[in-house]
Amino acid sequence: MGVPLSQMATVASHVVRQKLKGNKRYPLVLMLEPLFRCNLACAGCGKIQHPKPILKDQLTPEQCWRAAEECGAPMVALPGGEPLLHPQIGEIVAGLTDRGKYVYLCTNAILLEKKLDLFKPSKRLSFSVHIDGPREEHDEAVCREGVFDVAIEGIKAAIARGFRVTTNTTVFNNADPARVREMFEQLTDIGVEGMMVSPGYPYEKAPDQEHFLLAGETERLFKTILADVKKRWTFNQSPLFLEFLRGNQALDCHAWGMPTYNLFGWQKPCYLMDEGYCETYQELIASVEWANYGRASGNPKCTDCMVHSGYEAAAVDATFGSVSGLLKTARATFFGLPAGAPGDATAHQPIDQGRRPAGELVQLSV
Repeated sequence: MGVPLSQMATVASHVVRQKLKGNKRYPLVLMLEPLFRCNLACAGCGKIQHPKPILKDQLTPEQCWRAAEECGAPMVALPGGEPLLHPQIGEIVAGLTDRGKYVYLCTNAILLEKKLDLFKPSKRLSFSVHIDGPREEHDEAVCREGVFDVAIEGIKAAIARGFRVTTNTTVFNNADPARVREMFEQLTDIGVEGMMVSPGYPYEKAPDQEHFLLAGETERLFKTILADVKKRWTFNQSPLFLEFLRGNQALDCHAWGMPTYNLFGWQKPCYLMDEGYCETYQELIASVEWANYGRASGNPKCTDCMVHSGYEAAAVDATFGSVSGLLKTARATFFGLPAGAPGDATAHQPIDQGRRPAGELVQLSV
């Protein structure tokens, strides 16, 4: 089952309306974190490093709904932490879908099969399951054996019950391109609606700081992973973003396109960086000096970031921002991504060989 046409039409009309209004900065996806606590302690994530009183706290359903209405984005992602640990997560999701939002509930799927009765299958709800590689790689990434198999069983159970299911994969510098492609095959075989891939961002509090990708490494790795994309693979993201990962599309960060709301308020400037909070969405948009962020800004915290939360919105904006962007997206949608640079997707070259100095920007070709 592909992305519902109603969702595609809703997003497209939202973007077109914003452009007709002359709005340069507008929300596409609300990153709504109802809590920070989790049942995993992944090496590449710093979200559970908050003090225990914070980890015990959570947003109320009313706070979640109010943030969604205030922001106005047509889609809401529910990351965390692990959202399924929230005792009112079913109520939160129902309230969001009743308000016309398309919801992606991000989960490690440990509790997914047990919690399915809290939800009703709907075109407006998708479970976005974190799968960070095949079995061995995934279990290593989440620092617990057996999680991959539990997640796969959760995915199968949700699909059997009629739910939409997508996956979300974070790629690090120790990824084997051939193994990632094997994962694409397995996830396609079990019937996921679409797959999302993104390079990891170096959270300062993450226990593992050695395996985050530099920008040049991201491009080199994804040129191989996506060198020959099979038609049966479906990706739940813009073709222009995938081209950006391969170094074939110039994009600048549109962090405002995926604003974050959590226990502390509206997070400045984005989901990945914590530089204070605002009380309202409008204050966030007006108060942040957006020119100080993104790879083009020279901000060292942004130099190597090519993550979807900053650049997926930019890709969508580029799609509707010009005839060439629309045509390029249409071609990729109907005929697949163009063949990538020559590369052997069956061989794994250690990505940390020849690492470039931190702060050196890579020129992207259009």
